[in-house]
Amino acid sequence: MNRQAKGKTPRRPPPKKPSSNQKDPVGVYCRVRPLGAEDEECCIEVISSTTIQLHAPEGFKTNRNGEYKETQYSFKKVFGVSVSQMELFEYVAKPLVDDLIHGKNGLLFTYGVTGSGKTFTMTGSPGQGGLLPRALDMIFNSIGPYQAKRYVFKTDDKNGMDVQSEVDALLERQRRENNLPVPKATPSRQKLDPEIADMIKTEEAYKADGVDEDSSYSIFVSYIEIYNNYIYDLLEETQEDAIKPKWNGGGTPVRQNTEFIPPQSKILREDQNHNMYVAGCMEVEVKSAEEAFQVFWKGQKKRKIANTRLNRESSRSHSVFIIKLAQAPLDADGDNILQDKSQVNVSQLCLVDLAGSERTGRTGAEGTRIREAGNINQSLLTLRTCIETLRENQMCGTNKMVPYRDSKVTHLFKNYFDGEGKVKMVVCVNPKADDYEETLLVMRFAEMTQEVEVARPVDRPICGFTPGRRNRNQAFKEELSRKLEERGGPIDRDVTSVINHLVHSLPPLPSSEITDPHDDITLPRLIEALQNRHRIRQMMIDEYNKAANMMKSMLQQLDSNLISKDNYMHEQNGKLAEKDKIIQANKAEMERLEKKTKMQEHKIDILQKTTKIYEDDKRSLRQELETRDHRLQRELSEKRRMEQRMHGVVSDTQHKWEKECERRVNAMQLEMQNKLWVKDEKLKQLKAIVTESKTSGRPDPPPRQTQPQPQRPSREERLPAKRSASPSPVPTATPVRPLHRRSRSAGGEKWVDHKPASSLDLGTVLQPVIPNAIQVSAPSEKALSKCDRYVLTHQEVASDGEIQTKLIKGEVIKTRGGGQAVQFTDIETLKQELTTASSRKRKSSEGTPASGDGTDGAWTDVETRCSVAVEMRAGSNMGPGFEHHGITKRRKP
Repeated sequence: MNRQAKGKTPRRPPPKKPSSNQKDPVGVYCRVRPLGAEDEECCIEVISSTTIQLHAPEGFKTNRNGEYKETQYSFKKVFGVSVSQMELFEYVAKPLVDDLIHGKNGLLFTYGVTGSGKTFTMTGSPGQGGLLPRALDMIFNSIGPYQAKRYVFKTDDKNGMDVQSEVDALLERQRRENNLPVPKATPSRQKLDPEIADMIKTEEAYKADGVDEDSSYSIFVSYIEIYNNYIYDLLEETQEDAIKPKWNGGGTPVRQNTEFIPPQSKILREDQNHNMYVAGCMEVEVKSAEEAFQVFWKGQKKRKIANTRLNRESSRSHSVFIIKLAQAPLDADGDNILQDKSQVNVSQLCLVDLAGSERTGRTGAEGTRIREAGNINQSLLTLRTCIETLRENQMCGTNKMVPYRDSKVTHLFKNYFDGEGKVKMVVCVNPKADDYEETLLVMRFAEMTQEVEVARPVDRPICGFTPGRRNRNQAFKEELSRKLEERGGPIDRDVTSVINHLVHSLPPLPSSEITDPHDDITLPRLIEALQNRHRIRQMMIDEYNKAANMMKSMLQQLDSNLISKDNYMHEQNGKLAEKDKIIQANKAEMERLEKKTKMQEHKIDILQKTTKIYEDDKRSLRQELETRDHRLQRELSEKRRMEQRMHGVVSDTQHKWEKECERRVNAMQLEMQNKLWVKDEKLKQLKAIVTESKTSGRPDPPPRQTQPQPQRPSREERLPAKRSASPSPVPTATPVRPLHRRSRSAGGEKWVDHKPASSLDLGTVLQPVIPNAIQVSAPSEKALSKCDRYVLTHQEVASDGEIQTKLIKGEVIKTRGGGQAVQFTDIETLKQELTTASSRKRKSSEGTPASGDGTDGAWTDVETRCSVAVEMRAGSNMGPGFEHHGITKRRKP
């Protein structure tokens, strides 16, 4: 059979409690301990009544990466070193005692590092009572006249309270007193422990206002400690014997080691109202502040303390002193307590002295002390975790489970954080520099605790009886005593004594002894005395009835007055209830409007943020649009410039190709003409041969000197070299398009006559003479800018070994770069020949031989008529470059 895995006990649904929409934050106060004599450096400074500032000590800055800045922390109230215990109690604990007397719960705990003054704040010293003795003194000063007799209220074992009659309380009181070996003496200030005597001065006593006089009260105290996450009862009588070693019958210890048997720990339970309590914890009923503090001091001596390096009496456990106040209304007569358990209201105030957090490296703890310190730190860590989870759930709207069960401290007080009462914390700090790091952690925890809100407890329902019952009953008893005193009767309120007094007030009976049977005097005298006594008794009865009727009428009148006043009070209470309903409705409406306002403000913030985001996006998009617009404008301008440039390039290319096509057409025409000319020459030669044969009788001409005739170039050689489909761009500058030429009618053409310095003087008769020319040895931009025609005199060695001179002519045009360009259009050749050469010569201007033999075919090459373009950049010192276009002039046949 498989056993089901053990899990947590399912919780019952909590009872429905009156919802309270009002919440109060946890009240966190700070108390600064005075600096010791041996301490020199202080790390805490009180800025104001609510703010302190922490200064990092000098040595602490050098041992960390980066310096710690000064930090400030705010509290509900800051108590400096000069603040007295009474002032601290007035601000912190007095409101909790008022709530306790009015039926509300409260939790007050001290928190801080070891040696920060937590125990002194809670307990105090002789003449300087702490929060606990002052709270007890204020409670008994407030409810002293209204306390019930001992054992009228009786605690049960389920965190409840029973009420019994005065007779049962008297019987139990006698039974317990008889069971005691020594009669218990009433505690007094003279018999108090000297260590706790005179804790509070008479002038420092406080008293609560608005105490319900129509109720009876009783105080119960209990004292527990949580040591190593175990709960122990410090008021348990058997606890002293529990730690002694057990012995067997042979007189030897049961355990062989030196460990003691630990006392029995208590467990936590949950009552029917889902409130946590310590099961089996001893609750002592006390009737005075001295008795209550005596009980506390008895348990304080059993508390576990140890001597450490930081504190001579360091608390090694968390102590919890619980003050429970039982309150029950009086009956309608205002004389006895109402015997109804449901009308008993129980409120409690828990005063907790937490053990100080510490680091074992500083305390020098070893062995057991290390385990104690680890448990202390673990429980405090659990407390911080619970507080942090509560804060996260409240601020972020989450529903995380709070780990109350991880520690006994948090599990015991979880009801207070769920809304069962007010919670306050006193943070004790030591300003010495050695505790700076621990103090910093304590301040962060305190700052986080202030953000936790606890639901405000609701007021208990008011009993339906008429208020003022106790005073009315007291007044009736006093009036009755006064009446009896006026009539000479006893003022004792005991009924038996009153009856005896009335019996003795009657006349005495005569002697009724009869000695003679014929005695006729004794019986008539006795009858007369009895009749007299009867008459007196009847008169007393009549008088008593008359007084009773008068008292009854007076009571009826008082009752009628009270009823009228009650009716008036009920009417006024009804009006107040209506006003309260209106106020509550107005408050609800105000809360709704506040929530709506907050929601609208939140929406406005969101809309403002959204609008800001949109404005930023709009601004960025506008900037991007402007940037793209500028870029587009630049691209359009660049495109227009590119179009103009490409249009110029296309025009130039078209112009060049037109010239190229024209040149090729001319070349083809020239080639065809050359072929026709060759055929004509051959026909002429054939005709000459035929003619010579006919005239054979003529003498033969002298033989011509045989010279190597130049071979006529082939067609492939005569054709210019093939060029690419698109002419190569000019490397330096592009001629201006269209080619503007200077007008030749404005005073004639002006030439640049370029004769290199290396030219030779041939001494010929015919020399080229160019009028209106500027002769230069090297072309320059200045000379070209003044002329519109250009001629280059070029000398080279011909194929027959003679020097021939070529006049390369061209036109000067402007370029886009601002310079000048020369486009060659014609070439003239000047050549010298020997006298032995053929008499038929071509004109120099035609560039072809006059004779018709085959040797003259070389002068028909297309290279004899060409165009050469020379272009230079403005300001350039380089000579002109040559580019042959192969454009020749048509020769005449």
